[in-house]
Amino acid sequence: MEPHFADRARAGQALAEALRAAGPWPHALVLALPRGGVPVAREVADALDAELDVLLVRKLGVPGQPELAMGALADADTVVLNHALIRDLGISPSQVDAAIAAARIELRRRAALWRGGRAPPAVAGRSVIVVDDGIATGATMSAALRALRAQRPSRLAAAAPVAPAATRFDELADDFVCLARPLHFTAVGDFYTDFQQLDDATVRALLEPTDRRPS
Repeated sequence: MEPHFADRARAGQALAEALRAAGPWPHALVLALPRGGVPVAREVADALDAELDVLLVRKLGVPGQPELAMGALADADTVVLNHALIRDLGISPSQVDAAIAAARIELRRRAALWRGGRAPPAVAGRSVIVVDDGIATGATMSAALRALRAQRPSRLAAAAPVAPAATRFDELADDFVCLARPLHFTAVGDFYTDFQQLDDATVRALLEPTDRRPS
């Protein structure tokens, strides 16, 4: 039976132990993929005594099927597209452009809301761990890693509690740490007992620097 997580916090604690074993992570920066990756990353950052921030990435959903990713946008500039899926579904260039434009607007909104005016942290020369609550297609994580690699971290890792067995980021990341790699993958939420959606207030509270969070 594949591992099953009570909630994202418990998954984050287990993931932190695996990352600790794969360390050390000097001058570490943990970047959460929104929204589900934030509570997982909070636990990882606390366990590794690392800085935490959010990496602004948004899935580009297929028109009429928003949960099916045809690509992803990271930091408003890095676009990763599943060209085979776009071709097979007959998605037009104008539809792709419209999805990218809408995603840019949403990423700007989230940056203002979640960071509360804080500037993004420096990446160059640091150990950077990108964390999500699970990986389905890999499009969002791939976009995040491509955007970060251009900023020259000293070590770049992808980390998640669960991903399909075939998932790999060999050309994008130096490490991929994952707790469960099922052969028969259905959906990320199937590996959690509690998989509630997170609102903006919860995300912002989790991202607050430790010395500013309520005790």
